[in-house]
Order: sequence, then C-alpha cells, then structure tokens
Amino acid sequence: MKRNFKFEFLLCLMVLLTINSCKTDKEKGEVSDDKAGPNIVIIYADDLGYGELGVYGATELKTPNLDRLANGGLRFTNGYASSATCTPSRYALLTGVYPWRNKRAKILPGTAPLIIDTAQLTLPKMLKKKGYHTGIVGKWHLGLGDGNVDWNKRIAPGPNEVGFDYSNILAATQDRVPTVYIENGHVVNLDPNDPIEVDYQKNFKGEPTGLDNPEMLKMKWHHGHNNSIVNGIPRIGFMKGGAAALWVDEDMADYFLNEAQQYVRAQKEQPFFLYYALQQPHVPRTPHPRFVGSSGMGPRGDVIVEADWVVGELIKTLETEGVLDNTLIIFSSDNGPVLNDGYYDDAVEKVGNHQPKGPLRGGKYSLFEAGTRVPFFTYWKGTIKPGTSDALVSQLDIFSSIASLVGSDLEGEDSKDILNTFLGKSDMGRDELVLEATSRTAYRKGDWVMIPPYDGPAKNMQVDIELGNDKEYQLYDLKNDIGQEINLAHSNPDKLEEMIKAFEQIRGEGYKKVEQLELK
Repeated sequence: MKRNFKFEFLLCLMVLLTINSCKTDKEKGEVSDDKAGPNIVIIYADDLGYGELGVYGATELKTPNLDRLANGGLRFTNGYASSATCTPSRYALLTGVYPWRNKRAKILPGTAPLIIDTAQLTLPKMLKKKGYHTGIVGKWHLGLGDGNVDWNKRIAPGPNEVGFDYSNILAATQDRVPTVYIENGHVVNLDPNDPIEVDYQKNFKGEPTGLDNPEMLKMKWHHGHNNSIVNGIPRIGFMKGGAAALWVDEDMADYFLNEAQQYVRAQKEQPFFLYYALQQPHVPRTPHPRFVGSSGMGPRGDVIVEADWVVGELIKTLETEGVLDNTLIIFSSDNGPVLNDGYYDDAVEKVGNHQPKGPLRGGKYSLFEAGTRVPFFTYWKGTIKPGTSDALVSQLDIFSSIASLVGSDLEGEDSKDILNTFLGKSDMGRDELVLEATSRTAYRKGDWVMIPPYDGPAKNMQVDIELGNDKEYQLYDLKNDIGQEINLAHSNPDKLEEMIKAFEQIRGEGYKKVEQLELK
C-alpha cells in the first residue's frame, strides 16, 4: 500500500500543536475547557503588619510556616489591602469594588445588617458559576440579616446568601458580641431554653460589665471594651443568654482550623474555594495554652506564632489529601498593625526590637503606608516560581484575576485582571490605586503617593498611631522615601497637581474635608 506522507505529516503536526497548546495552558496557569480549575484558598490575617513575618524582615518573631510558603511562592513588596480597617477591606476582597463606593462599608457593630447586597456580584458567586464549591471559615464582619436579627432562629441574609455554600463564622470580631459561632446561619450549640439577646445601646438588667465589675476580669480593658463580660474578657456591646453556645477564646484558632481542614477533606473531589479568615492578631489576643510564652512578646506575639502554626497545619492537610499541587493559595492581611487596640496585654511593653510595620509609617487606621501595605504572597506548587515582585497589586485585583484564571468573563467594578502578575508571568501590576482609612482616601500612582488635606488629629492617641491628617497636601516619593519622612508637596508642585487631577478623576471631589490649597 502506498503511504500518504502528506497525511502523516499533517497528523504529526496536529499532535505536536495539541501537546504544545496543553503545555502553554499549564505554563500560564490557565484552565482548559476539559479540566476543572485549581482549588483556591485565600488566607486572610487580621491586623498583621508589613514587618511581622521573617520573609518581610522580622528578626525577633519566628514564622517558619508562613516564611516557607512565601519563599516557595511569589512575595509582593507593594501589596495593598483596600483599607486601613477590617470591614472595608473584606468588602473589597469579596466584591472587587472600592469600599468608599459603599457608604455602609465601615467598621461594623455585631448587630449591623449585611452590607453586601444579595443581588451583588461576589467572588464566591462567580466561582459557583464555574462549578466551584465555596466555603468561608473564620471572621466575617460584613453584617448579618436586616439589622433586626433574632439570634435564636436562622440568621439571614449572610455569607450563604452572597455566594458561600458553607459558612462557619464569628459574626463580627472577637472583641464584639455576640460571642458565638454561626454555621450556615445557625448559632452553634444554641440551647432554645437559653435564648440569646444582643444590644449595642443598653445593658440587660442584672448583667455584669467590664466597667462596673472589674473584679470579674482576667483581661483589663484600656479603652472602648468595657461592656458585657464573656470568659472574663470585657467586650464591645451587651449580650445575655446563650451560655452553651459561647465560644472559648483560647480554643478559637483550633476550632476554625478544624473546620477548614474538614472543609478540604469534604470537598477535595471537586474544585473548591476556601476563604479562611483568621482572627489573629486582632484583640483580644488569647493564644491557646500551647502557645503562651512562645514569642517572648506577650499575647500579641504568641497569637502570631499560633497563626503561623494553623497555616502550617492547613498546608499539611492540603498535602495529605493530595490537592496541594492543584491549589492556588493567596495570603494577606486586612490592614496594618496596631499594638494597644483596647486591652492591657503587654503588646507595647514587650514588643522589644520587633517592628510590626517594618520600615513604613503609620499603622491600622492610618493613611500612611503601614495602614494598607501588608504582607501579600501567592503560592501554587509547580506553577508559580519562587521569587519577589515589586509590582503594585491590590486585594481588589484578586476578583478579576481569579475570574480570568477560571475562564469567567465577570469582573469586579474596580478590580484589575493581573493574573499573570500574581502567577509571576509578568512584572506589571496596576498603575494606580486609591487607598482608604476610616472614610478618608489617598492616592498612589507609580512610586508616588498623595494624601489630600484632612481635618482631625494628627495621631490617634489611644492607639498611638499617626493618622495621616494634615491641613496641607502631602506628597511622597516612596522609591526614595519608603518611611514617608519628606513631604515634597511644596517642592514638586507639578507632580502634586498631576496626582490630584488623576485622583479626582477616580474619586470625584466628595473627599474634600478642608479647603484645598491653591496650586501655583
């Protein structure tokens, strides 16, 4: 039989092109049509500063598990949270929308209504459309219900109504009531004969408080935390009942770790998205006895060591269950650090040579860099090559970048698709970014950052952090002045005018708090 060399050549060429195409998809981290995308895990710390991890320069605090993960992935030196406080950053992370666009995206009480509209596009909703199972374990703090929650019935709307198939959360923060876990809208271990009541305006008759009953406290309050006492710790807000459902603070890290591990084991046969929201090192800092004294820095250092351990244990679970190689992990923090944030816990006295904010200025609540520039790294074994990137990236960009990864054409309003940057395939991040701190906003573009004039104190004296307020414009060249020591607003008026104009094109003029200086 006569051989058809032309046909054989074309057949070989098609095979080679197919192999090369598959290889290209794998190299890019793209999802092919006939194969599910990678699992996605976002690990979100609470109040962890830029300088807290060894891989970011910490020398006094040991974080071997997080360092190993960061060194095995891509570490960003210019990675930002969307806000210098928790609720706004969490809103931006899940929606891809600047928090200042939502007037309700502020630090919320435990009784606040849900601030994400149930019709709004969210990261878990987008992933569900692509076949993912979605879960959240840990801190929520985005509101629940409609503002009139009956904690003794199913609580809705909440995480399950904005895209999560599974949720096991604390409603707000560890220092706020209600101090109970909520699984898929139901308070865990609730005794119907001991109903929960919560109020942020007035106490319940006969219930002790931190202000009136200091003899009952195992942790003393410094400011703002003197209402209901739970487990010897005074909280923000008043609560009565629910004794069987109350969490044990020292067990919280173990509780949420176990839930995260169980989630991985249950969903490992299908693509899953896990949002693992740690409570450390937010106040009250209550390390499990295993970690007490582990840092030499008191409870704040100890809970960072504890957080490092739980991350290490979760990575072990991913590996044991055989899914680590097919899991994209993103680690970051909701805002910068604070030492004394409401309790006497030796955070200030025992910090020693540790620099929670690293070389940056400010901290939590601040418009200076330490308020929003945070640890930020991506890890995907075998796909992301270890390295460091100076690209400007924001947690806002996680939404559209993950959408690109899984082949979705949905995007967040302010989110940029910088998937190749997160995967280490490009050095280009976003060009500009609006930063927020307690309703005030600033602007970064390239190596420059501009802070508009704002009324208000220069420093929050209770937490001893510079806020960034000034009656004049501030302009800093971060490439040469990462500590923001030299204000160049007067010496570089052309750059200042350029920054203001670009900022106002995004932000509008509603941000103005004092009369702007005349630019000349």
